[in-house]
Formats: sequence, C-alpha cells, structure tokens
Amino acid sequence: MKLLTVKEMHEVEKESDRLGHTYADMMAQAGRGLGVWVDQTYGEIELRTVLGLVGTGNNGGDTLVALNYLMSQGWYAFAYLVKPREAGDPLVDQFTQNGGIVVNGAEDANLQLLESHLQQSSVVLDGILGTGIQLPLKPDVSRVLTWVKNYLAADVSVADPLCETRVVCHPHVVAVDCPSGVNCDTGEAAAETLAAEATVCMAAVKKGLVSFPAFPLVGRLVTVDIGLPEGMATQAAIKRSVVDQAMVQAILPRREMTAHKGTFGTALVVAGSINYTGAAWLAGRAAYRVGAGLVTLGVPEALYHVLAGQFPEATWLLLPSQSGVLAPGAEEVLRDNMQRITALLMGPGWGLENETLSFLTRFLQVAAPSTQPGTGFVPLTSRPASPQPGTLPPLVMDADGLKLLARIPGWERYCPAPAVLTPHPGEMSVLTGLPVNEIQSDRLTVAETYAQKWGHVVVLKGALTVVAGPDGQSALIPVATAALARAGTGDVLAGIITGLRAQGVGAYEAALAGAWIHAQAGLVAASEMGNTASVLAGDVLNAIPQVINQLNSIESLPGR
Repeated sequence: MKLLTVKEMHEVEKESDRLGHTYADMMAQAGRGLGVWVDQTYGEIELRTVLGLVGTGNNGGDTLVALNYLMSQGWYAFAYLVKPREAGDPLVDQFTQNGGIVVNGAEDANLQLLESHLQQSSVVLDGILGTGIQLPLKPDVSRVLTWVKNYLAADVSVADPLCETRVVCHPHVVAVDCPSGVNCDTGEAAAETLAAEATVCMAAVKKGLVSFPAFPLVGRLVTVDIGLPEGMATQAAIKRSVVDQAMVQAILPRREMTAHKGTFGTALVVAGSINYTGAAWLAGRAAYRVGAGLVTLGVPEALYHVLAGQFPEATWLLLPSQSGVLAPGAEEVLRDNMQRITALLMGPGWGLENETLSFLTRFLQVAAPSTQPGTGFVPLTSRPASPQPGTLPPLVMDADGLKLLARIPGWERYCPAPAVLTPHPGEMSVLTGLPVNEIQSDRLTVAETYAQKWGHVVVLKGALTVVAGPDGQSALIPVATAALARAGTGDVLAGIITGLRAQGVGAYEAALAGAWIHAQAGLVAASEMGNTASVLAGDVLNAIPQVINQLNSIESLPGR
C-alpha cells in the first residue's frame, strides 16, 4: 500500500485528471470500491442497513456512491447530510431515486432522526470530512460527531449475529479515506473523532493515519483502487509504503520439493555473553523458524554448556572470551569459518565491554566489504552464493553491536553494504547523536535520512516500525502493540531478518518482511495469552509458524 502526504495525493489526482481519468471517474470507482468492500465484509449480517454520515466534500461523494452500490446489493440505506450539499447534487438525486432516505442535518435540531437511523443501522460510514481539514472542528460537525461518539459509548442493542452479545453491541464504523477529524499529514486528531473498525483509503494510505495520536482511531487499514492510469509519474515517484500481507507473500522464498538445507543458506549468529545467555537462543531459533537451512551459533565458550542442550538443531562455533564476553582473537576464529555463511548476525546480548569493542573493530577492519546479490523484490530461487575468503557475508547488526559500532569512527564504511541495522530509538540516538524525542517526533524522516547517509538499511524499531533503504525506499509496519515491549523480542526480530537474508532475500526486502512477520507474531502471541502483559519473547518466537502458515494460505491474518 502506497503511503502519501495530502499534497502528494492531490498531485496524483491532478495528473490522473489531466490524463483523462477525471475526478468524477475517480469518485465513481472509489465509492464503488468502498461499497464492494463493505458488502464483502459485512454482507452476512442479519440487519443489512447502512447509515452514511455525509459531508460536502469528496468523502461525502464517495459515501453516496457506496450507498447507491449497497442498495443495488439489497442493503437498506440512510444518508445523513451533516451539511447540505449543493442543490441538484446528482449523487443525492440518484440515491433518493434508488429508494434511499436522506436526512438534512440542518433540519434535525435535536438529532432525533440521527438517533433513529443509528438504532436501525448495523454499519456506519463516516464520510463527513476528508484530508483537507483544519482543527478545531466547526461547531456543526463537532456537534454531530460528539453525539455519535457518545451514542457508541453507551450500551446499544443492534441485531447483528457477528456480535457475541446483543446487549453491548454497536454498529460497525467504517471511515471513508480517513476518520473525520484526523489531520492526514500530522496525525493530530480532534477529541470528537470516531474510532473506526476499519479505514478504507482511496488509492493510498495517508501519512497521518499511521502516526500518533490518530493511529488507534484508524482500525484496520484497507485501500481500494480508484482507477489511476498506468505509468503516472507522480505515483511512480512515491517510494513510501505501508506493508501488507501481499507484499510479504511476494518476498518469501519458494520452498521447492527438491530443496536441501544448503538451498536455504546458513545463518551465523554471533551473540550472547555471560549476562545475556538467551539472546543467541532466541535469535538462532527465529532464523530457523523463518526458513534458514542451517543455523550456527557463535558464542563465548562459557555459554556453550548452558545453551547446547536447549538447542540441538544448531551447530556451534565457540569463540574466545574474557570473563564471559567476546574478546580479541574471536575475529580470527570467525574469519576462518566464513566460507559457507550466507548471512551474519552480530550484536544481540554482547554487552558493552572494551574487549568486545576491540574484537568488533578488528573483525570489521580485516574484511573487505562485499555486496551480495538478491536486492530486488523477487527472491533468489537458487542457492545463495558463498562469500569468498576475506569478505563478509550479508550482515545484520543489532542491539549492543550497534552501540559498539557507534564508537568506531567511520563504521558505516566497514560494514558490507547494504547491512541491516536494527536500532530501537535509544540505539538510534547513540548512532546519530540525536535526542530520542527528536527521533520519535519524525521517525520516518529520521530513518530515511540516515539510511541514505550511511548506505545501509535501517529498521527503526518501536510502535509503527520503520524500514528505510539507502536508495530512498521506506516502509512502515502498521502495528503498535505492548506485546513486543519485552526484553528479547528484538533478538527474535534480528533472527527473522537474518534467516531471510541467509535464504538470499535482499537486505531491504528481508528487513521489510521480517519486521512485518515479527509484528504479526506479537499480535498472535497476545491473542493466545489473552493480554499483552504476559507475552514473553519466547511466545513471539513460537507464534512465527502461525504467521508463516497464514502467509502460505489464501486466508488473511486477523487485524492489520
């Protein structure tokens, strides 16, 4: 799904209109797409009655088109005009000719007609305001939204068999392009804004919808086609996207019946220290769960006896250490064992001791940077090429490894390009020198800027994880859950990305798919636990197969 600013969307629409696919054409296709989605999603409910909250702009027009389509499919429809539309509006005329009931909000002083229609409706389309709003809201719009919001917060009985109870059950709220009251550039949201079960976006997701505080009001994000002509320059220039299931399905490598373990590569996970023994286990198992053919754990010698019995599927590379942390001399052992490695993960659970910094400095400076194939969206189907002696395989750098990198002048020149860097905001602050609050205030721009500056892929972790590539591409994972706010979940993410890199998936694509799979696994784990507080990193790890199963099936994952 493309991710656009409001200005970019206007430019796309202008170009489409110039090319002959007019604004009226776009509205007709957008509204029909909205109607089709509503019918497919809610068409099995017992009470097929829909109420459209209609404004004066394009969103109101999209809503009217959708209502007309739904009536053609047997739905009963009301249109509540929050503000009067132009006299002789053909969309209103068509709606009434088709048997729809129109209520002029200006004539509903006590909102009694609005209440009556809400009580009869199982779906509400919020089409009052579009992308060009200014806050605060005007009194007439604020009054209606506030009243509906209060109504939805009360106990209401609606005849809908999809609800488990008929005592506390509300209409399904679907936002048209954006919830009314959301600034679609900044994510600022009016207090009156209705929380949607889903937001059906026209052609593309608007940037503000995947920003806070708007994001919790958006619900499930869906896009519908508005018929834009092929080859539009304005659309081709957009390099931002919101990751969805279809994108990830296109990235995952095929698993042919004739494959062997070498087909899916070898991941070397250099992780752990005496204080952080679990990091290597979590990352290594995650690499296996996502499909790597062989996982080798490179750990300080002292950790082997603790971990080996828990992880029989791994092979082991024991590294020199001092006091349980990696130390100089480990780089020589690694260099001598690189011949069959197709992806390398470094950093989880290392600690920040000077001995480990010395090891990392020596390791990076003795190996000449190399670029591995497979950077496009089409995954490699043949066996990944093994690095030549003296080079580094595709690199994923995580956790303490990132903090140690920041202490090496010119570190970005020593990492094989493009490496995948997976910082949380605190680690990003160490790498960039920016305050955490400045990073968090514009995560997308910060990740994009430094990915291009460093020449590496940046995965800026956290709510709404951002993936940015050195070529200007960027993507946002539309998931925010406290289930992932737990020690060790970052190790799982790093292992997933490394497992995909080991199979020959390009750096940007592996980061994009890995971050999405990780987020979905967090949602699955929270669902299984029944809450987010009880989710452990191991629960996220164990949920990976369910996410992969869904990706390999025709069914869609629940939620985002």
